Amino acid sequence: MAGGAVFGVGAAMTLAAWNDSEYGAASFQAGTFDIVGSTDGSTFADHATAGAAAGLVFQLAAPTNMMPGTVTHALFSVKNQGSVDGHVQLVVDSSSGTLSPYLTYGVRLIAGTACNATTYAAGAAVIGDGTALSAGSSNTQGLAAGATVNYCFAVTLPATAGNGAQGGTLSQVWRVAGESGAG
Repeated sequence: MAGGAVFGVGAAMTLAAWNDSEYGAASFQAGTFDIVGSTDGSTFADHATAGAAAGLVFQLAAPTNMMPGTVTHALFSVKNQGSVDGHVQLVVDSSSGTLSPYLTYGVRLIAGTACNATTYAAGAAVIGDGTALSAGSSNTQGLAAGATVNYCFAVTLPATAGNGAQGGTLSQVWRVAGESGAG
């Protein structure tokens, strides 16, 4: 009986134990990458389709009355209003018309929003001068959250443009393709 009593006491002691727990928790939310465009560098809006493209404002008084040797400039600013960094690439969405074989262009990144011959010359090349309008950029530009890139376009009707360019027209749509992450 004494042996059974000791066993019973031992069993009771094994059942009594201290308890403790640790928990870890976290909340997750995905960041955003959302680019918007502006033709004046200050008023930004979403231009998500070719049909809703921002109308670039070229500096020539009449870019619809170009003649050989004419160069005209236009600004297109793109802002990352999201919360994560990304990169953008300037590509051609469409280019069609009888002026297509004649016109050339170049694009440079500029520091401010004044896009003209002077700021263009001081900018960093994205697309080299003399490029056919059907070609886009082969490189990307980093675009941090909250940052803006200012593209300055220079479209040229070369002095060598022949009589075939007279009265010609062109419809051109560029697209800035954006993606989150490093480029």
